[in-house]
This record gives sequence, structure tokens and C-alpha cells, in this order.
Amino acid sequence: MKLFVFLIATFVVSLPVCAQTASLRGQVMDETGAMVPGAKVTLVGPAEAKVTTSITTSGNDGSYSIAGLTPGSYTVRADAPDLTQTQPVTIVLKAGAQTLNVRMKVASVTQQVTVQENAGPSVTTEPANNATALVLRGEDLQALSDDPDDLQSDLQALAGPSAGPEGGEIYVDGFSGGQLPSKDSIREVRINQNPFSPEFSKLGYGRVEILTKPGTDQLHGQGFFNFGDDIFNSRNPYAQEKAPFLLKEYGGTVSGSLSTRASFFLDFERREIDNGSVIDAIIAPQTPYTDVLLAPQRRLRVSPRVDYQLSQNNTLMFRYGFTRNDVQDQGIGNFNLASRGYYTLDQDHTVQITDTAVLGPNTVNETRFQFFHVEDDQASNSLAPALLVLGAFNGGGSQLGRSFDTENHYEMQNYTSLVKGMHTWKFGVRMRGETVDNTSPQNFGGTFTFGGGTGPELDANNQPVLDASGQPVMEPITSIEQYQRTLLFQQLKYSPAQIRALGGGATQFSIIAGNPYLAASQVDAGVFVGDDWRVRHNVTLSLGLRYEMQTNIHDWRDIAPRVGFAWAPGSDHITLHPKTVIRGGFGMFYSRFDISNTETAERYNGIVQQEYIIDNPKFFPNVPAIASLTGSPSTSTIQEVSATLRAPYIMQSALTVERQVVRNTTVSVTYTNSHGLHMLRSEEFNAPGPIYLMESSGLYNQNQLITNVNSRMNSNVSLFGYYTLNRAMSNTDGLSTFPGSPYTMAGEYGPAATDIRNRVFMGGSLNTKWNVRLSPFIVAQSRAPYDITIGQDIYGDTLFTARPGIPTDLSKPGLIDTSYGWLDPNPTPGEQILPRNSGRGPGLISVNMRLGKTIGFGPEREGTGAPGAVGDGHYSGFHSIFSDVPTGRRYNLTISLSARNLLNHVNEGPIIGQITSPLFGQANQVAGGYGAFAETANNRRLELQMRFTF
Repeated sequence: MKLFVFLIATFVVSLPVCAQTASLRGQVMDETGAMVPGAKVTLVGPAEAKVTTSITTSGNDGSYSIAGLTPGSYTVRADAPDLTQTQPVTIVLKAGAQTLNVRMKVASVTQQVTVQENAGPSVTTEPANNATALVLRGEDLQALSDDPDDLQSDLQALAGPSAGPEGGEIYVDGFSGGQLPSKDSIREVRINQNPFSPEFSKLGYGRVEILTKPGTDQLHGQGFFNFGDDIFNSRNPYAQEKAPFLLKEYGGTVSGSLSTRASFFLDFERREIDNGSVIDAIIAPQTPYTDVLLAPQRRLRVSPRVDYQLSQNNTLMFRYGFTRNDVQDQGIGNFNLASRGYYTLDQDHTVQITDTAVLGPNTVNETRFQFFHVEDDQASNSLAPALLVLGAFNGGGSQLGRSFDTENHYEMQNYTSLVKGMHTWKFGVRMRGETVDNTSPQNFGGTFTFGGGTGPELDANNQPVLDASGQPVMEPITSIEQYQRTLLFQQLKYSPAQIRALGGGATQFSIIAGNPYLAASQVDAGVFVGDDWRVRHNVTLSLGLRYEMQTNIHDWRDIAPRVGFAWAPGSDHITLHPKTVIRGGFGMFYSRFDISNTETAERYNGIVQQEYIIDNPKFFPNVPAIASLTGSPSTSTIQEVSATLRAPYIMQSALTVERQVVRNTTVSVTYTNSHGLHMLRSEEFNAPGPIYLMESSGLYNQNQLITNVNSRMNSNVSLFGYYTLNRAMSNTDGLSTFPGSPYTMAGEYGPAATDIRNRVFMGGSLNTKWNVRLSPFIVAQSRAPYDITIGQDIYGDTLFTARPGIPTDLSKPGLIDTSYGWLDPNPTPGEQILPRNSGRGPGLISVNMRLGKTIGFGPEREGTGAPGAVGDGHYSGFHSIFSDVPTGRRYNLTISLSARNLLNHVNEGPIIGQITSPLFGQANQVAGGYGAFAETANNRRLELQMRFTF
């Protein structure tokens, strides 16, 4: 750190500033006042200038800067996808710094696009133009899935493994949280831009920013229909028969003018899926059970947007979104039998209002407000008590009862951008509030758990086998064996004590009573200021500071400094486009303590609700009355938030070398180090009943080496990708992490859940000479870690998180032979415990591909020229924000085929880490997507898609 500060100081002190040259700075914005990143700004100057034409690219905040200019008269022109400048601007530059903001408007569907030699990726010292970033527009977006859940998965894969334990964050039009918009309403996606910006609270590596489309000045639109059927798909490898699957997605967008000052954009989407749920369980020793059931899913999404120009310098944007998800028989599949199903109805409303005001030639202010309202209604198909045979099957009811959850999320922002000389300032404040009203009768019906353990070996007559001394021969028994012995000996009318002695009997019974209703609220706020200082034409220094605070925890120390630099060595004022940039930074990033954790502590405080846990219950399968448990030898658990808990934070450092290797191709190599302190974890205290304490005592360390490649070879070929070498170690993976033993922390520091050593991604867009577009999306990663547990409560803390011991005496009874060596499910005091996350699952390979062909018809657009004509190093053709492929015609029909997991590679889901499970070390499901609509019925999925654009 001291060396880093010394280098920055050396740059600042040793670099002179030339006073005889001119510089021009400013921001590029659209007609709504929103900043336009990635716009190409071209300056054409006087003939006597050393460089008559200068080109740069606007940064993430729309800012641009060109230094080392000869004073004189210049013409300024801006070019950006889907936007156009009314006319070039002329400005007379004098020695020193001057400011000019450039306004653009949404282009009509037809526009002339000129791609010059340097129009592709290039390296600059602008903070937001880091080569590790990725900006997707137009055809590049076609590599992403149309399905909203798969779209989220694709965006997270694009962002790469986040530097830190919690993953990245997705922002929509500058707002955190909320509903992900449909792909058709997305104008642009920015990934990992300006990672040390003080504007954002979360880590920059892994951050995704989505900008939605504004209205247009003429009527345009599109409609689409996607169709999928199990006849086109491959069988799920964990099902004996092909699971049913039928997908119908349809919708569209329409955009146009409401008046001379107002425009609109309307997005509509309907999804109907009859998805197959695959059950892969063990219902008896050595007896696999598979089944497929149909789970209908329906989704409706409507989102209108209106942009209104209040005045020449003030624009108002209003956006509303409504989403309804209706899912039947959710929760079935994997270990869960059909009785575990439940019904879900989710509805949400989103209101977003943004006011953008140009306060002067150098100042822009944005005020944003978001209201996000969520209603969640769930109902169990069965009210029977739950039956959990760990690692074998889950039966009985889901124990959700009839639950209701209503949430209101408020977010208010006020950000100001100010350009003054060589400085670009940005400062502002963000406030968020949440209220929750929740009714949750979870586990009010009770749960029986069978975890396996040690029992006598039985002969053919189900009697214990005796050794030479006349004692029963003990052996490890699986959870399903324990369950089967219980049923068998109950049928034989054995007493509970006899059943227990023969290795049967439930391991644990739990039930909750009390008031199911709870209300909670939370507020957090953050203020920031940042300055991007162009110290010299080839050196930019970024300084920032952020402060955060929140309710529900006693922590007011969340100060987050940020610093970054970008240096183009060997570049002078004549070399406006450097070939190499060295970039670095340091920042602190805090995580907020989620309101759901506060809900948990308030609900399970022993007063609002009471949880009764009984080890080795004698009354299976009958559920006793709550009154009878009050005086019985049961354990009541309590969950609390530690009084010393503070917000976790990551200290991150990064150093990057960026290089433009050939025309329109950049390569960057980045080293990042992340050091996390006060990470969230849980501990158990027995005083006298178990108290689960949420605390911030965890540690996280991560080192990454990331190589990014971004190439836009020409108008037909665009490829981007990365390779990440990663090493992450920690003693926690979040609040769900308990120590393997409540008496020692030995073995807790080990591979983190994010310790995936190698990860490769490649995507892009390729348009062939037949105007057939290929959009690949390929992800591969090495093995992920998983924890190995016993499946028994051997410490009397009501938890099943104990890990096995590593025996030194292999003659000890009950040892289990595994691929990780002999393991002891009953470790003796002093025996070494297996470290956390010692297991490694298989790797993952997913090749997704979209193949599309666009057919144009109707009248030819004026000014399009010959589509695809190439000459003199320029490309001219029709491009539309609604069209997949240019054709130059008024109407376009695109027919495409989309494939998920094209190679039909079996990507195994979570590995079962319980050594008493008959499926230990295996998976019983494929790796799935996100949310309730994850479509994993088939291993390879094909969709036929049709889109009409006008």
C-alpha cells in the first residue's frame, strides 16, 4: 500500500502540465438527459494543428476529454449506436481547458452507420474505459437468452466470478434491486466498468448495469414468439423417462411519439411453461426412485416508459413495471416427493421516476426515485408433517402452511456531475428503505428427520450379529437404512427402546409454535464524492470517498475510500490513441446486513415463536400436542444478532495492463487481491438451550488473475471473453455457516465456496455472408468445493453440520471408506476433524448458441445504400435498435434457433456431502438456473424463435 501511494505521488509531482495547449472536456447525453457511454467524439481542427483529427470515447458517466490540442476552431461530432447528433458543433479553443456538452437524440430506425478503422475497442486513460469492462449493445445482446431467468444467469456469467464472497450486483437504470427487465427493452448492458467508482456500494468486479430503451420519434415496434417442446430436447440424465416440457413465450414492444416533447416505449411479455419436475431419490436401501411430474408455470410482464422534455434542459422519465408469476407444484424434484409441492403466486409493481436537469454548461443533476412493491402468497399442497431422510428422500408436507409476504422497497438518489477544467466531479446521496409484513407458519406441523449413524449389523432374521465376545457387531448405517429399520420393527410391534437398540428410530423431531405474523423495517443511506482528475493528457487520477450507514445494526463506521489511476506510458499529446495503459486502484466495499436476518432474529427469539427440538423421539410418526412438549425434555432454540456485529467489508486492490494488440482488439491482464474482514457467520452457544448467534467474525482472502479479450474485427464479427485463475480462502460462506464443532475453530479456514480455480467464457456475434448470424455463449469452469458432513447431531446443538474425523486407528468400528479416505462419523475427542469444504465436485461446460436469419421486405429505406457494401475502409448499412440483422427494408422477419447446452454435456448439480447418504459424493440433479422458473426438465433445450420488426 505504501508503495502504491508513493507511485501515485511520483506521477503527480513529476509530470508537468503544458500551458500552451488547449483541452476540451464535457459529457455526451441523449435527449432525455441520460449520459451516453461509449460515444465516439471526433474533433476536426485547423490545418496548422499538429493533429487535425482527434477521436476519443465517452466514459461510463458520458464524460469525454481530449488534451494536447492546438488552439483554434474545431468541429465536434458525436456518434453512438441508436443515437444521432442534430448537427456538428463548432467551437473555438483557446489555451487551457474548456467545456462542451454534446446532445444527441434517438435516431429513427434507419440511419447511416460508418465504422472507421478505430471504431472498435481501444485503450484510454478514461476511468470508465477500462479494458476489463464489457459493453453490449445491438447484435451483441443476441447472445443472451430471451428467458428472464436464463438471462440473469447469462449476465452473471458475463460478469465473471466476483471479487468477494457475495457475488456482484445488478442495477437497472441506476437502481439496485427491482425486477430484471425483458431483453427486448434493454438498450445497453455495462459490465465491470470503473470498478473503484465511489458511486457504487458493491464491488465493481461482477457489477452489471442495465439501461432500458427510451421512446423514439417515430412509431416502431416488434413482436416475437418462442416455442419449445420436449420432442426437440434431450432427456434429463437423472430421470428414467423424458420429462414433459412445453414452452410458449410471446410479446413485443412498441415505441413512438406522444407529442413534440414526449415519447413512449411499451414492453409486453407472456410466458407459458409446462415444465417437468424430475424426482431422483432413494426410497429403500439400494432402491432408486425416479419420477417426472408436470409443474405449470405462467408469467406476465408489462412495462411502459414515458420520456417527457419539461424544458430544453430538463427531462423527466417515468417507468412502470408489473410482473405476475403463477407456479403450481413448486418444490417438487430432486429428493422432494410429490407431497412436498406447494403453490406460489408472486406479484410485483415497480415505479421509477428520473428527472435529469442540465444546470449549466458544466453541470448535470439527476434525481431518481424507485418504489418496488412485492406480494408473495404460498400454500402447501399437504399439511402432513415433513419427513426428511437426509440424502435419500424428503416426504410429507412442505411445512410452509399458508404464508403471505408483502414488501415495500423505496430508493431515492440525487447525483450531480460537474466538469471543471481537468476535473470531473460526481457527488450524491442514496437512501433506501424497506418494510416487510410477513405471515409464516413454517414448520407449525412438525418435521421428523432421519440422519443415519451407527447400529448393529443384522442377520437374515433381522437380529444383531454377535462377535466372539458376544457383543453386537456395529456398522455405519445410512439414513435410509435407519428409516427402513424403523418401519420394519414398528410393524413387528417392537417398543421404541428396542427399535433404537436395533439402529432404528428418528434422529430428531422439531416443531414451531407461536405467532406467525411479523413486521420489520430498515433504512440505509450512502453519500459519496469522486473526482476524475486529468493530471496530464496520459495520466488520470481518480479519488473518491463513500460513507454508508443503516439501521438494525450498531455500526456507524462504514467509511469507504477509493483511489485509482490510469497511465499511458510513452504517450504524448501527438499520440492521442495509446497502445498501452497501466491501470490500478484500491477501495473498500461494505455489505449491508439484510432485513431478512433481522426478521429471523425477531421471529425466533423464544417469545414471538417457540421452536421445540427433541432428539431421538419415541413417538414417530405421531405428532404430539404442543402443550405436552412444554414440560418434556425438549430443546428450544433461539436466534440472535450479536451486539458487536458490524457491516462486513472487502478491501480490494487491482493492477491491470491493457494493450491494443491489433485493430479493434484489446487484451488486458488484471491481478486483484480481496481481503475481507468481519464476514458474516453463525455460532452456537448452549446457555442452556442452543442460541444461534449471528456475528461478523469471519475472514475472506482471494487472489485472481483475469485475462480479458475484446475484439470487434469488423461490422460482422464481434468476440469477447475472459479467463480467470482464482484462489479464495475463508472460514465462512455466510450466515448459514456454523463451525463443524462448537468447541473448536480448527479446520474452519479452508477453500471458500467461490474457490473455483479456473473459469473461461467466450461470447460474441458473427454475421456470415449469407446474413446468417451466429451468437455463441460458452462457459467452462473447474470443480467447485463442497462441505462433507456426518448427518448427525453428535454435539447436542440440534445442528447437522458436524464434519467427520480423520481416524488414525483404522480398526475403529464404524469407519466409512470414501474417495477422500477413511472417515469417522463418530470422532473422539482430540481426533482431527476434516477441514471445511474438503470435497470437490465436477467441472462445468455449457455451450449455448443462437442461429438466426433475417429476411427484409417492403419498401427500401431512404439513404441505406447497398446493405453490406464495403469500400475505402468504411461500412455502410441499415442498423436498428429493434432488428437483429441489417437488411435495409421497412419490415424484417427474423427466424432463429436457440440452443442451451448444445453439446448435451451433463453438468451435475450440487454434490451431496453427507457421508451417511447412499448418494454421498454424487449429484441427483443437473446444474440449474435461477428462481422458480429454472427450466431443468431436459439436459439440452432447443427453442424456435420468430420476430417481426417494423
